[in-house]
Amino acid sequence: MQRIGLTGGIAAGKSVVASHLAELGAVVIDYDELARAAVRPGSVGLEEVVEAFGPEVLAADGSLDRPALAQVVFADPDALARLNAVVHPEVRRLAAEREAAAAAGAAGAVVVHDVPLLVESGLADSFHLRVVVQAPPGIRIRRLVAERGLTEDEARQRVDAQAGEDQRLAVADVVLDGTGSVEALRAQVDELWGRIQEERVAEVDAGA
Repeated sequence: MQRIGLTGGIAAGKSVVASHLAELGAVVIDYDELARAAVRPGSVGLEEVVEAFGPEVLAADGSLDRPALAQVVFADPDALARLNAVVHPEVRRLAAEREAAAAAGAAGAVVVHDVPLLVESGLADSFHLRVVVQAPPGIRIRRLVAERGLTEDEARQRVDAQAGEDQRLAVADVVLDGTGSVEALRAQVDELWGRIQEERVAEVDAGA
């Protein structure tokens, strides 16, 4: 099994990379999805979030009010750290379960951990290959405003809350350019997938 850590700043193009890797045959473990599962209604995680931030972060139906929570944590690094301390341990547990299931299904599986906070969470060293999708902060802020409806201040807060470009690049084995079109980024993923397949064949031959 090959374990790949995929990361990139918000709106850099990481979701395009992850979805195309899945199309090509990788097992993709989406940490944003796991983070949502960690605070689903009735979960211990949601109870801990409410205890930390108050009932104001709950929607009328008892689910997490994500916009309300975002206004708190993206404006306050200490609040963001408190949220991560609640969510990250549960996300790691869920990710380990999904990876184990993938390994049981196919010994030669390519498992991609799609981790927005790969650097911040200290997980970078746990992967065989670390892939970073790169786009400058200015481009990412414009995308957040145009595509996700954030104000410029909100977009800047979310970009600033993540690791800096230099920190991500410092852990990268492969850097994909997310500044261009979706088609251009998918073409880079095709090239990366070819390299991954070559490495898989080489590993099989070495073990034969």
